[in-house]
Amino acid sequence: MLRLTGTLYCRATMTAPWGIVLPRLIDSMIFVIVTAGRCIAEMDDESVPLSAGTMVLLPHGDSFKLLSETGAHAEPLFDLPVEKISERYELMTHGGGGEMTRAMAGVVQFDSVAGQRLLSVLPRVIRIEGWDESLGDWVRSTLGLISREASSLRPGGEIVMTRLADILVIQGVRTWLDSAPESEQGWLAALRDPQLGRALVAIHRYPQTDWTLAQLAAQAGMSRSAFSARFSARLGQSAMAYLGQWRLHLARARLMETTDPLAMVARAAGYQSEAAFSRAFRQYFGKPPGATRRSVAA
Repeated sequence: MLRLTGTLYCRATMTAPWGIVLPRLIDSMIFVIVTAGRCIAEMDDESVPLSAGTMVLLPHGDSFKLLSETGAHAEPLFDLPVEKISERYELMTHGGGGEMTRAMAGVVQFDSVAGQRLLSVLPRVIRIEGWDESLGDWVRSTLGLISREASSLRPGGEIVMTRLADILVIQGVRTWLDSAPESEQGWLAALRDPQLGRALVAIHRYPQTDWTLAQLAAQAGMSRSAFSARFSARLGQSAMAYLGQWRLHLARARLMETTDPLAMVARAAGYQSEAAFSRAFRQYFGKPPGATRRSVAA
């Protein structure tokens, strides 16, 4: 269910000395893939060297600096001149004419409730340099293709680069999931559980289904009592409470993104009546569905 929506991509060529300050971007993920040369990423008091083939991903859009070297003067990103190729793609050249670094940078968002839930448990920074052996050749060839497209923008190059970059971002998140201790507990652990994971997939894909606890237990291949106990232990809430909250988050996203009638939103979220949906929505979010839609329109 992880689907990315790219809002901005930039092919950057920098020559030393140079420095760029990337601003805090709310509700967005920032990524940088170094395709040639090297640089330094600074966030707070931490300084991390980045070489060709390295990806740094900031899931929560935190501000950070990219520098040719420690102490280099940094300019705000949006103060630098760019060549606008399209609404979402631009080229940037910056620096003093010395050693060259090339990078692909972008701002992306997950356009699903599942993606937003995943973001809530991701760390501030994900840095991937040593891709595992099984992925190494594929990642290197993908980075090589991005680098070639970045060196000479050919017809269709924008689409090639942005789609490949999106795939690498998702693969970066997956690589973190495979190795991070945080993925062994809570919601992430439940998703990876061979039995609970099947029930969660059923909820996520078919939230409008009139699920019962017995039906969800059957999806997991477990008895009702065993499923209920393991679900509560892993996620800290009952399966039916999770289902209800998931439906409400989906409904809220639909209210904010569409003009669908309230009755249609309620049915899509698994509610038999608009009144029942409105009561549940108000109780969970603290305001009625109509107020949520009006606040977006305003």
